Amino acid sequence: MKKIIYFASLVTVIGVTAFTANCSQAQEVVPDNSLTFNASVVSDYRFRGISQTRLDPALQGGADYSNNPTGLYVGIWLSTLKWVKDSGGSGNIEWDIYAGKKGNFTQDLSYDFGVLTYVYPSNDLNPNADTTELYGQLGYGPAYIKYSQSLTNLFGAANSKNSGYLDLGANIDVSSGYTVNLHAGHQTVKNNSTLSYNDWKIGLTKDFGFLSGSVAVIGTDTNNYVGPGPDRKNLGKTALVVSATKTF
Repeated sequence: MKKIIYFASLVTVIGVTAFTANCSQAQEVVPDNSLTFNASVVSDYRFRGISQTRLDPALQGGADYSNNPTGLYVGIWLSTLKWVKDSGGSGNIEWDIYAGKKGNFTQDLSYDFGVLTYVYPSNDLNPNADTTELYGQLGYGPAYIKYSQSLTNLFGAANSKNSGYLDLGANIDVSSGYTVNLHAGHQTVKNNSTLSYNDWKIGLTKDFGFLSGSVAVIGTDTNNYVGPGPDRKNLGKTALVVSATKTF
């Protein structure tokens, strides 16, 4: 009788264990549709190495929707900035709208392509600062190569349609939630070589669970992007940038 009871108990334990494992696996299944939000504070909003906030802090946030079976996605992202007013326009907000498709060719080889529009509401600049780009990216493991080409004038630069940006980088997971971020880029501004330049970044990101933090050294090789006023700050100078981001 004891053997029968023991056997029945063993079957029960195995059944409960298997059920628990199946539930755990079910919880790990990626949903067909996902919607996430993010909010950040950053010590200096750098875009392609150039400060958008005159080397001052910025508040940022966005939302992303993904259809995981197809890889299709759409999103919005906003940030405070200063360069539009510094250029003689109006407004202190950047509003990005983007859509695309991403996925994998193989386990290690990934792709991502889409279209992105940078909107600067009521910027009143001539040419207008609003910019649309097509982009395509290939990734292999932690490394990637990405190219973006403008379908419009580039951020208000005259006759700059078809400008391009080449982005090479890697995001390398090390341990304990740390990721090393490496980047090198080249911005080509059509019909205006003095505005073309190289930029780079070496950074470290840490996932704390409740939020993520990052620290990076960012710089460029140009002195042609400067702020207003008598001090005329070099907006592409090498600097330390820190940020905190919450995703939910």
